[in-house]
Amino acid sequence: LLHLKSVQFSKPRVVSQRGGNVTLPCIFHRDSSSPPNPKLRIKWTKLTSDYLKETDVFVAMGFHKKSYGSFHGRVHLQGASDNDASLVITEITLEDYGTYKCEVIDGLEDDTGVVSLDLQGNSVIFPYFPRLGRYNLNFHDAEKACRDQDAIVASFDQLYEAWRGGLDWCNAGWLSDGSVQYPITKPREPCGGKNTVPGVRNYGMQDKENRYDVFCFTSNYKGRFYYLTPSSKMTYDEAVMACLKDGAEIAKVGQMYAAWRLLGYDRCDAGWLADGSVRYPISRPRRRCSPTEAAVRFSGFPDKKHKLYGVYCFKGQN
Repeated sequence: LLHLKSVQFSKPRVVSQRGGNVTLPCIFHRDSSSPPNPKLRIKWTKLTSDYLKETDVFVAMGFHKKSYGSFHGRVHLQGASDNDASLVITEITLEDYGTYKCEVIDGLEDDTGVVSLDLQGNSVIFPYFPRLGRYNLNFHDAEKACRDQDAIVASFDQLYEAWRGGLDWCNAGWLSDGSVQYPITKPREPCGGKNTVPGVRNYGMQDKENRYDVFCFTSNYKGRFYYLTPSSKMTYDEAVMACLKDGAEIAKVGQMYAAWRLLGYDRCDAGWLADGSVRYPISRPRRRCSPTEAAVRFSGFPDKKHKLYGVYCFKGQN
């Protein structure tokens, strides 16, 4: 006797923003003539980039409910009807982005559906390398480098979207699936050749100990990003203290990119950031600042003790 008819997804792709809440839809249908099953089990997992491994998110059977890992305390079933297995996620983080699987197990039968959670429209991709210079990050270092900049390693889909939006970067960087790629919109000799077509160049899957740059993905944030004024020119340590004194912390690279790309932040003052780099965001190109393009300008990793700059701070909202 078939009790379980099907699992339905009204929207296979849901868009939300960091810090917000979202409902991942999953409706199942049982044979109306079959008795209710107190052992009906609903299981949500998150698929990893290689689709073979899954991360447990939430399991419910009758009154028993359990959430896992970073989802603990942030997920519950919507339960709008007896057939509703939709999952509500609160306080969305960058790590929540990705593809989820809803599985409904009814006796010997089970059915699954897949839905993806997207932060697009509110996101920005940026290439990153550390103070040590180019091609210095193995995969594990790359993950940490993005996290330290208020970001995560970008997926191929995110890099592809950014390439379509005009991102052009001639250094190969890690992506979340363990591949190494780079986006070229203006083909030229050092970047795969002048006579090649524009596109995302792919080095394929790499040994995770090999060293490259990384492409990071971040999204809008709750808080305020700003250049500290009035601001004297300071060493790095003085800059860190100046933000603390203002009730903030020194801003991260991802926060500058998000403010620039998503809020149109524009400031022609080079300032310290948390990683020891000096940058400034230009959304209105002009002669002395960034004459040809809107960009986050990079002034390098100067000597922290002797070079003097202003500082960008970030005040989070609690």
